[in-house]
Amino acid sequence: MPLILPPRLTASARVLRDTARRRGLPTVQLPDREVPEGLRGPETHLHAGPAFADAVAPALGIAPLEAPSDWLARLPAAFVRRGIRAMPIREAYALRRPAFVKSPNDKSIPALVYTDGSRLPGPDAVDPETTVLVSDIVAFEAEYRLHLLDGRVHTGSRYATAGRLDLGPLSASARAFGSEVLGAVGDTLPSAIVVDVGVLGTGGWAVIEANAAWAGGCYAADPDRALDVVLRAAGPAASLPERDGRFVRRVA
Repeated sequence: MPLILPPRLTASARVLRDTARRRGLPTVQLPDREVPEGLRGPETHLHAGPAFADAVAPALGIAPLEAPSDWLARLPAAFVRRGIRAMPIREAYALRRPAFVKSPNDKSIPALVYTDGSRLPGPDAVDPETTVLVSDIVAFEAEYRLHLLDGRVHTGSRYATAGRLDLGPLSASARAFGSEVLGAVGDTLPSAIVVDVGVLGTGGWAVIEANAAWAGGCYAADPDRALDVVLRAAGPAASLPERDGRFVRRVA
């Protein structure tokens, strides 16, 4: 059951690598995007960024799971507490107000507050049909990452306070809000995923975004439990649960 890793490792990737080794799971750090003969196997898993995953997952027979690109925009208003729309970036060019804009499932559009649509990457740099999430601008007092597995909060931690990196334990309130979200819309997510939640400056809990567990940081979460989620989130396509088929990342 090897865990495949990219050439350059983040701090979280090193933690997950070491955790896998303590479990007795082999790890393979590829020097580039070429997949050696014989590496593909029935129990191969992956932890890497989206671009690297897109390059190697098909050859490895891995099915990376992610939330639908418009998942955040379709959540009930009570769970987001701000206006959010999913649209092709060609429509976002028409924005004439400041908005927070990001790519749903990768970093192709930097997650920033843009003063208007003219500040977004242009059609010479981005396919005009690329989906972006356009959100009202809000501030979060504290932000938490929840690692979700089979409809439950498996582990998690705080990762920011007032917009600055600040690692800490998962609060009971963050866990409770995550469980509430899962109880209402858990069927709209894959069985293994990361969801970020936070406390707004104006009060109340809100979902920040969903992220692919195989590409996300684990911060101060229990590394063994975070690894559980990663292994499910990017495992062999042949073992994919039927419910997760619609959540497999598609390579353009």
